Amino acid sequence: MKTKNRYVVLIAGMVAQFCAGIIYMWSVFRGPVAAYLNWDPGSAALTSSVMLATFVLGIIVGGYMHGKLGPRKVTLLGGILIGVGMVCTSFITSGAPWLVYITYGIIAGLGVGAVYTSTIAATQKWFTDRRGFASGMIIGAFGFSLVVFAPLAKTMLDSTLGVSGTFLIFGISFLAAIAICSVFIQNPPEAYAPDTNASAPAATQNRQLSAGEMIKTKQYYLLVFGLFFTLPAYFILNPVFISLGSDRGLTPELAVLGVALTGVGSAAGRLVVAWVSDKMGRKAAMVTNAVIILSASLVMIIGGGVLFIVCIMLISFGFGGSAGVYSAMTAQSFGAKNVGMNYGLVMIGFAGSALLFPIISKQLTSGGSYTSSFIMAAITCVIAIVLVLLMQDTGKSVKKK
Repeated sequence: MKTKNRYVVLIAGMVAQFCAGIIYMWSVFRGPVAAYLNWDPGSAALTSSVMLATFVLGIIVGGYMHGKLGPRKVTLLGGILIGVGMVCTSFITSGAPWLVYITYGIIAGLGVGAVYTSTIAATQKWFTDRRGFASGMIIGAFGFSLVVFAPLAKTMLDSTLGVSGTFLIFGISFLAAIAICSVFIQNPPEAYAPDTNASAPAATQNRQLSAGEMIKTKQYYLLVFGLFFTLPAYFILNPVFISLGSDRGLTPELAVLGVALTGVGSAAGRLVVAWVSDKMGRKAAMVTNAVIILSASLVMIIGGGVLFIVCIMLISFGFGGSAGVYSAMTAQSFGAKNVGMNYGLVMIGFAGSALLFPIISKQLTSGGSYTSSFIMAAITCVIAIVLVLLMQDTGKSVKKK
């Protein structure tokens, strides 16, 4: 495959990621699904947590399979799981609403993780000279999915299609689209190196750590906990965007617009922060990203109206930026050869943050006040900044513990 064809791999990966971005759409599905299945809204809300957890598991398993089967087969498998999971969800009745945890949460969640890691790993190997750019473009497509599919899903759910028809159409469409994309997603030849890669640090090009070797390094744990402590603000806000927005003076229309804008912010962060990290360095970009979230978290304590929307956009921007720059930092720290599995293990920090901090926030919230939660989110960002500053320069060899 010629060097110029790496952009075909990138575009195919972006389209597949665009479809896989369904993971962030449960907030749109939750209300209609709960009503359709006569399901307790609180129980229905847990679907998101189940999917986030299996999403990370899918990244780890998909990363392992990537090394054995290659990105094409793993992407296809992921697409099949997403499609089957959503189609099966369309047939669930009110007699057993909990099956949504299995079909949408587990089956589709595993599929999303597999598509996510296989496409990122493949493009990282093609763009060793521009890892930030490649990560930003492909993960940006993942985040932008919410902007397009959220209003489309709402329109379909409100139409005669209803819940069943919407899931059926999405499932078949996503399976077909990802299957077509998988044909174009493959790893570069063993000896492949882009012409511009001559300027990359030699140590970075030669270092190819396996997962077993990676977890013996200090750098790995700094990445995991750096990600863990950077993201709490987003996970605290995610379940309460609309309700908290209404409390802060937004009309129902503006509250819904705020949710759509989180998709714009997330997509922009994934693209911009990762791309900028190619210019200013990974550590500098990671620190800047955490500072943005920290600042927005503090303003969120008093922010209302339009200021509230600005804050959630900035927090979403930082959330998306973390996804882009941490994947690039993982490849640069430990090599692109095993990046699928390695990044999956780094994403344990993502899963832990997604599961733990909403629970803590719920305990801290009293009388509808989120002041303590946002103070906590700001403090965790300070911890993340310290951890990033302790990371090694990726132009040097990463030492084992």
